[in-house]
Amino acid sequence: MKLSNKLYDVLKWIDLVFIPALIVFYGVIGNVLNIPYTEITLTIMGAFDVFLGSLLGISSSKYAKESDEDGK
Repeated sequence: MKLSNKLYDVLKWIDLVFIPALIVFYGVIGNVLNIPYTEITLTIMGAFDVFLGSLLGISSSKYAKESDEDGK
């Protein structure tokens, strides 16, 4: 599946900015308000962020490789 540049940029922003900020926000609020399962939720959110980042990294690598092959 090929991603458009716009979709890639949006997903990259979500992965690099939004999800980490959301994790920190939820962690602070969860600890202050003693929300149950905060640590488990943060672990799952962090794992999802790493998963998304890995997929985007693979996509970027494949795109760069295809661009190099097309340019030669």
